[in-house]
Amino acid sequence: MEEKITKELLQKLIEIKGESRGASFKADGNFIVKEKGEEGLVKLEERMAELGYPIKYKEMKATDFFPLGLRGIELVVIRELFNFTKEDFARMGTFQTKTSLILKLFMKFFVSLDVLSKKAPEMWRKYYTTGDLEVTEFNKEEKKGILSVKNFALHPFHCQLLEGYFGNVIKMVVGTPTVCEEKKCTFKGDESHEFYVKW
Repeated sequence: MEEKITKELLQKLIEIKGESRGASFKADGNFIVKEKGEEGLVKLEERMAELGYPIKYKEMKATDFFPLGLRGIELVVIRELFNFTKEDFARMGTFQTKTSLILKLFMKFFVSLDVLSKKAPEMWRKYYTTGDLEVTEFNKEEKKGILSVKNFALHPFHCQLLEGYFGNVIKMVVGTPTVCEEKKCTFKGDESHEFYVKW
């Protein structure tokens, strides 16, 4: 997905209502360091500052909230600088599940799919002040599930990131490889995002 960064796009993104926890930004920064080295992170910070939205990843507090639209801008810039593919964003989401202290605390309670389905909305709210995550289906016999995100539209790149994130969270619970695919998306005219997971 190619998208040119314009003033109109930046304005549209920064006006998105809601906030995102600093932990998400820091995880993104750590992933860039892992993939592109410290020089990659410097490059990202310089481009964000050039556009008028400076971020100092190492100075951010994981527990603080920042404008949700800033996260959208960040993802668009990452795509521009590093030519990230859908798979790269999914890997970024997977990486976040492995490094998030918030998720690690929650995982102490995620001993089963039943508990996960009850705790998922609470976990979402730890990261975002807007949107609602629901587990609409978990079929243990058929080894599949559906996660729905309502009242939330950031950017399609974030949807790709969530495929990796949700897929790996389920993998952490069931202990086997998973495949996660977004089959409904607000950016395609649907009322909500729906992520189908198989294991």
